[in-house]
Amino acid sequence: MMDAAARMTARMAIPPGSLGLLEKQVQKLFRAWPKFYDTIKPYHYIFAADNGVVAAGVVRQEQAITYLQAKNMMAGQAAISCFCKAQNVPYAVVDVGVNSEEAVGLDRKVAHGTRNFLESPAMTEREFWQAYDAGAEMVRRAQVAGCNLLSFGEMGIGNTTTSTAVLHALTGASLLEITGYGANPGHPEVVLRKREVIQTAVRKYAPLMKAPQGMIRCVGGFDLAALCGAMVACREQNLPFMLDGFITAVALACAVRINPGVSAMAIPSHMSQEPGMLYALQAAGIRTDEVPIQAGLRLGEGTGAILGLSMLRTMLYTVYNMKTMDGLISESCGAAK
Repeated sequence: MMDAAARMTARMAIPPGSLGLLEKQVQKLFRAWPKFYDTIKPYHYIFAADNGVVAAGVVRQEQAITYLQAKNMMAGQAAISCFCKAQNVPYAVVDVGVNSEEAVGLDRKVAHGTRNFLESPAMTEREFWQAYDAGAEMVRRAQVAGCNLLSFGEMGIGNTTTSTAVLHALTGASLLEITGYGANPGHPEVVLRKREVIQTAVRKYAPLMKAPQGMIRCVGGFDLAALCGAMVACREQNLPFMLDGFITAVALACAVRINPGVSAMAIPSHMSQEPGMLYALQAAGIRTDEVPIQAGLRLGEGTGAILGLSMLRTMLYTVYNMKTMDGLISESCGAAK
């Protein structure tokens, strides 16, 4: 028997299911909302933070790029800024741990980056919860402002390393299969170093990583903590969100482990080129055939999420504005008379 969400798409004057995954996604949107809306009112958050593990040689970029690119986002000249402006999506950069004296965007700076987790846990429990609560706060702010769909992105040199480490701790997936190049394509030595550092740290902190919160605290980043907190808050507030790429998928896998109901709020957008994406989605209960965009994206920032949002917005408009099958049949009968 069809529920109300399925009936909304079934009434369209098209062959049943002919808009494929777009129909399924708009149904998921309807089921996530406390009531049906005819318009998406979006907001995009980018959580920015530095990662101390870059000192272990897991990237080739300078850590200062996190600060510079976050400033570029604020100036409206980054890829995510352009994507959001093109789709008329308001956005904010949330500084939860950029290594700078001044805050970039909304100031929720926990510290000037995490610690090098090869030497000590990335953050204290207090720091984890501070970042986690900052993510939840952003969700509440958006809801009060009348938003009914969020999307999330991140900025932080080294965060494919932290995300891979958390995913490895969470699922036990082989580092040979989930460790990717991140922003360092063509440098196999970087991948080898990432695997070595992650394996050492996960073994070292195993007794402290019995739950996702402990995994993020020991080998994750402030951006991951904030994303996880935001996603759990979305479940609590019945506020759906567009998933982006690998980093957000790892955060979702953690959030679903904390509250399984979070999966009902998450609408996937694209399949990241990072090899761990498949494993993160599986851990979050999302099948690859539920992911509409296969574009070879690996930038992050939420760029894929904004593309997914544009498709979803188009589909929602179509549900409410195209002729219904009943209307088409009635018109045909009238013409026959």
